[in-house]
Amino acid sequence: MKSAVETLDPTKVKLTVEVEYDELKPSIDHAYKHIAEQVNIPGFRKGKVPPRIIDQRVGWGAVVEHAVNEGLSGFYRDAVTAEELRPLGQPEVEVTEIPEKAGEGQLAFVAEVEVRPELTLPELSGIDLTVESTEVADADVAERLDSLRERFGTLVGVDRPAVEGDYVVIDLKAVIGDEEIDSVSGVSYQIGSGNMLDGLDEALTGLSAEETTTFSSNLAGGEHEGEEATVTVTATSVKERELPEADDDFAQMASEFDTLAELQADLREQVASAKTSNQAVAARDALLEKLLEAVEVPVPAGVVEAEVHRHLEQEGRLEDDEHRAEVTVDATKAITNQILLDTLAEKLQVQVGQGELIEYLVQASQQYGMEPQQFIQTLDQGGQIPAMVGEVARSKALAVALRDIEVKDSEGNVVDLTEFIGSEEDDETAAAATEAAGEAIEEATSEEEAEDTEAAKA
Repeated sequence: MKSAVETLDPTKVKLTVEVEYDELKPSIDHAYKHIAEQVNIPGFRKGKVPPRIIDQRVGWGAVVEHAVNEGLSGFYRDAVTAEELRPLGQPEVEVTEIPEKAGEGQLAFVAEVEVRPELTLPELSGIDLTVESTEVADADVAERLDSLRERFGTLVGVDRPAVEGDYVVIDLKAVIGDEEIDSVSGVSYQIGSGNMLDGLDEALTGLSAEETTTFSSNLAGGEHEGEEATVTVTATSVKERELPEADDDFAQMASEFDTLAELQADLREQVASAKTSNQAVAARDALLEKLLEAVEVPVPAGVVEAEVHRHLEQEGRLEDDEHRAEVTVDATKAITNQILLDTLAEKLQVQVGQGELIEYLVQASQQYGMEPQQFIQTLDQGGQIPAMVGEVARSKALAVALRDIEVKDSEGNVVDLTEFIGSEEDDETAAAATEAAGEAIEEATSEEEAEDTEAAKA
């Protein structure tokens, strides 16, 4: 097989492939066999019709068409591998030549496909990253303590106008023209949460119990989505959250500690741990931003459009132009990041171990509320496992890259991220464990096969 590549633009190539007859012959033989099983020709049993009879009765055109349809995808993949291309989308294929008769000629086709562009990444050692310090302030501990107190707080009625943070029990009615669109009664709503109607927070602020007001709002859902409605809301009661006193009694009620001082010390450790973890996340985000600033990433328009169409089709919003624009921005950003991180993973020769993949899939299964085994089987049946390997590789690429970068905090101290980004020794240990596990599985399988053989002999 011969192949050649012509670059059409940074994200698209034209791949020309020529396949000799001998390479196409296995597909031709299979085509004869398949057609022989399908046709009824007097004097021959199904599956036993000779090729020359098929040529006479069915025609060489049907045979070669079947062979080309069967073999084309494999020849395309082989050419992509030989030319070291990295396709990002589906190819547009045009067959330009087929064998005119058995034993002669060749298959030739042209495929245009969007590919991952070539990027030149900066030297990682020259990148400077700064993250926030892990120093814990008294205000950080107080904020944690207040959050804990809120969990044990009680709502009490107040005789004053409502303010942000208050809980208001409301009756609400939405009207368009003379038609009542929706109504609710006795619903508790926290002012400032913003999870009901636009304008509701402003309408309730300053309202006392048993007072009513009216405002206009665009409806966010239902058959009248986007339409402006007149909303009447009544505050039947106004309540504020009363927090328990921060003392030893509260510490004993809300935790395993006997004193407030012990509880505060534990909260300080929690804050420090969270800040340390946040340093790793911040370093990864900062590194990605630095790389994006240093490298211009051409994005394949067709790949973006395909992703946008898939997203909108799932939502049933293909005709929503405003939403399409929003999704296009998000898809472009996601694909830009993917191209950059795939290039980084390749440069750093990142390998994904079996254990790393399984750990990622188990965590992902929890997000979808599925059993890990069921989740993995679903992905495997849908051919999505390679995509998951790519996700793990991209995440790991940032971690591996950070090992070559000196990260400092805002105070100028060098930050040790080994706990979160691992080390080369960790990779070697994981690789050895994966190899050992594979050998153990292979050995166990061989023993089972041997036992089955002995049982069969018996």
